[in-house]
Amino acid sequence: MKVGLAVGFLVHLAILLAWDGTWGASLTWQDDWNRTVKAGKEEGRVAVIGPVGADRRDALALPFQKKYGISVDYWPGTGRNITPRITTERGARQYLWDVVIAGALEILLLPLNVLEPLEPALILPEVKETRYWRGGDMEFLDSKRSIFVMSPFHRGTLFVNPKLADAKSFRSYKDLLDPQWKGKIVIDEPRKPGPGQATFLFFYLHPDLGPDFIRALAGQDLVILRDYAQEVDAVAGGKYPVGIGFSDSIAEQRMRQGVPIAIVDPRDLREGSDVSPASGQLGLFDNTPHPNAAKVYVNWLLSREGQTEFTRATGYISNRLDVRTDHAAPWRVPMAGAVKTYGLEARRLGDEGMNPLLNAVLRR
Repeated sequence: MKVGLAVGFLVHLAILLAWDGTWGASLTWQDDWNRTVKAGKEEGRVAVIGPVGADRRDALALPFQKKYGISVDYWPGTGRNITPRITTERGARQYLWDVVIAGALEILLLPLNVLEPLEPALILPEVKETRYWRGGDMEFLDSKRSIFVMSPFHRGTLFVNPKLADAKSFRSYKDLLDPQWKGKIVIDEPRKPGPGQATFLFFYLHPDLGPDFIRALAGQDLVILRDYAQEVDAVAGGKYPVGIGFSDSIAEQRMRQGVPIAIVDPRDLREGSDVSPASGQLGLFDNTPHPNAAKVYVNWLLSREGQTEFTRATGYISNRLDVRTDHAAPWRVPMAGAVKTYGLEARRLGDEGMNPLLNAVLRR
């Protein structure tokens, strides 16, 4: 009897030793996650720089706080104030922030060298497994893999007052060169960061448009404004029939209010529109004050649950394949091969080629 028990024990031990490691690995990530969550709760809070807007703040804070009992200290940052703030704080040796969610991080923060690689902070299998992400991989913008793209989507680029212009009459951006639109087109200032600059970068990079199209468009006596709401209202109020490079979130807000403004469906335009993450880039600061809470937060945000909350609040499209897209217009879902107006190479081409061109052809 004792011999039989001993043999059984040895057989069981041999089976465990021959196991492929899946069970052990599962326990390892679960143990790591449980320890991280416990430590994060002890830290009590996570400090997040995020997009402007109460809806965005609530989506990025309230569900996380409810689930994990970790408070979110949220500061709404913009491209104009994130870099100066971080520069000032770091100059005073203050390390106040854990996570940043914004756009153009490759411009705003990468040169400051204040972000750390994101992948070591990822624990949950549903976040780390590439099969959940578009293109079969997680999209990072830099060699350190510190800037992650959460929400690539097609932007609205061409806007009309439907009482003054028929959206269906535009089949190409080259239709804007028709003499009937001279002096009647409003654009967001493309020589500063924003939707206007992204739109003109799309024109510049598109093989069927390019510099020649920008030169021709500049000859249409474009009306250049610098305030997103003012631009939308100038078209919606009937002062001008056509707009280029507006904030489509403000345009959609006005549309919900019944104001006469429409976004031309990019699928109706021969050249389509560009793909951009808008304020959907994610970074993790180095020297974080709440390292464990920060890990819990980025894992939650990149999970299906977190991405659902974020994209529904913003109207964006998640880079996760298992997050629904029915909250947004069908044309927002990114198409393969579309022009990207974000990333280091696109930014370089803009700085070296497009910006000098705009300074030459646009009036001050």
